[in-house]
Amino acid sequence: MNHWSILYRGPLSSCNYGCSYCPFAKTKNTRAELADDAQRLQNFVQWVKGRSEQISILFTPWGEGLIRKYYQEAMTELSHLPHVKKVSIQTNLSCTTNWMDAVRRDSFALWTTFHPTQISLEKFVNKCKQLDALNIQYSVGFVAFKEDIDILERLRASINPNRYVWANAYKRIPNYYTEEDILRIERTDPLFRYNTMHHQSLGKSCQAGCTSFTVDGNGDVRSCHFIDTVLGNIYTHEIRDCLTPKSCINATCGCHIGYVHLDELNLYHTYADGILERIPSTYRE
Repeated sequence: MNHWSILYRGPLSSCNYGCSYCPFAKTKNTRAELADDAQRLQNFVQWVKGRSEQISILFTPWGEGLIRKYYQEAMTELSHLPHVKKVSIQTNLSCTTNWMDAVRRDSFALWTTFHPTQISLEKFVNKCKQLDALNIQYSVGFVAFKEDIDILERLRASINPNRYVWANAYKRIPNYYTEEDILRIERTDPLFRYNTMHHQSLGKSCQAGCTSFTVDGNGDVRSCHFIDTVLGNIYTHEIRDCLTPKSCINATCGCHIGYVHLDELNLYHTYADGILERIPSTYRE
């Protein structure tokens, strides 16, 4: 039976955080825009319900999805579908957590990001403890600016040792990290070095566009978030016919949600069932 990994990103762009490096900081969608986003999300949920394939889903919204009740309801519903192997989302974890008591635990997980300029470490760690109490699987991390490595280490020391703490590399400045910096960060995130580079990907075999693909709010399908070519539409095409083994057409791939699907890196083995929520198999509880 086919197994698909789907990254869904609708038009939602509003966020309750104001991070200086993010173009969506403190943006607000109108009520009409939120209603439109909710309808598009529900259309996607209905499509998933009608499929027979084994499906895993990662929501990658531009804004913050989990402060919206319709996202909470959609993820809860999807988690209970027998053919949905996993449903996850990238989130700042500013939402309440009590609603997660209704999800199916073995098919629900979170990719959480700590924003040191927006919330205290103490408050964020308390949210992580709430997830632990609910037995929710999650990963946690943030952008590893060199001046914040000590915060990364404090985060690692403050949460459940069985939870994976990842670090995203700051790559806008070439040779930003010294080897000593990398070794220090690797003591927290042993997979950090993968994220420090733009992997050579042109012509290389990748699961994107074959077993993994993205869907936008219109239902358009692309190989990944970093390739603009539309392969088809889940509402107007039999999408199975559009998915074939492909080689990457980009020169490099530097984002985790992209390079994790490159066959030569063998990260499917490293992450196994936790690939979409960024939890290596050695950290699964």
